[in-house]
Amino acid sequence: MGFFEKFKNGLNKSASSLSEGIKNLVIKKEIDDKTLNEIEEFLIICDVGIEVAKDIRNTISQTKILPDQDSITQVKQILEKYIKDLMLPLEKEILINNNNHPKVFLIAGVNGAGKTTTIGKLGKILKNNNKKIVFAAADTFRAAAIEQLEKWSTKVNVNLIKSEIGSDPASVAFKAVNFAKQNNFDHVLIDTAGRLQNKKNLMEEYKKIVNVTKKVDIKSPHEILLVLDATTGQNAINQVEEFQKIAPLTGLIMTKLDGTAKGGILLALAKKFKLPIIALGLGEKEDDLQIFNAKDFAKALVNN
Repeated sequence: MGFFEKFKNGLNKSASSLSEGIKNLVIKKEIDDKTLNEIEEFLIICDVGIEVAKDIRNTISQTKILPDQDSITQVKQILEKYIKDLMLPLEKEILINNNNHPKVFLIAGVNGAGKTTTIGKLGKILKNNNKKIVFAAADTFRAAAIEQLEKWSTKVNVNLIKSEIGSDPASVAFKAVNFAKQNNFDHVLIDTAGRLQNKKNLMEEYKKIVNVTKKVDIKSPHEILLVLDATTGQNAINQVEEFQKIAPLTGLIMTKLDGTAKGGILLALAKKFKLPIIALGLGEKEDDLQIFNAKDFAKALVNN
């Protein structure tokens, strides 16, 4: 299965909802203000955000809809182009090229977002590109997180640095980065806790992890990636805002896009934060984490 087919299958619920909604609204050759308002309202319901919905409404109103061609197809083409233009600057190929040895990834996200699973899948992508990887089980407050990351390390055949439950997360991160540097590894993926309800403690914990990795490499962590669950909808915006207060994010990974009809939330995030989109979780299988591609995403979401 090609990359586009995976995007299409993974975004099927969101694409079907969006496509059907547009089809039901655009029933006339000429699109009047009433139809434009209905399209804008529908897009807001799809979680694309007020700004994006307004942008798309204005773009459609300023584009001549040819009466001798199918109006639904034309509107979908406008929508696809808008999404592609919005998202194209947010592509960031960070997983293959590596000018740092080791390149340190701090993976953040609330508990339940699919953070640990995402680390495992990222590890597999990197391993498939002949990279030497080490996982750091720095979410030491949850035994399940350590066990899950251990299973993934075995599954994708990468090294794991862990410690006892309740131990200092920063010490685990330091050991992993130091181990990677001494053994000439390419990447370190650090799992972290995600207890936002206790933000003060979490902030201190992140600061400690950042500071100890700098003892090995002053520039690290090189990437701080936030994993978001697409099924949480607008709550994803709040999570980005909260984690930005804790540490400056360098990219987003969205999981569980196959399980929701509101994949439009990625557009709202793109418009508001302009953070790079690194990868999308489009299913539960090992290979269902896909490096983000704006063109494929736009085409699949609009169902063109």
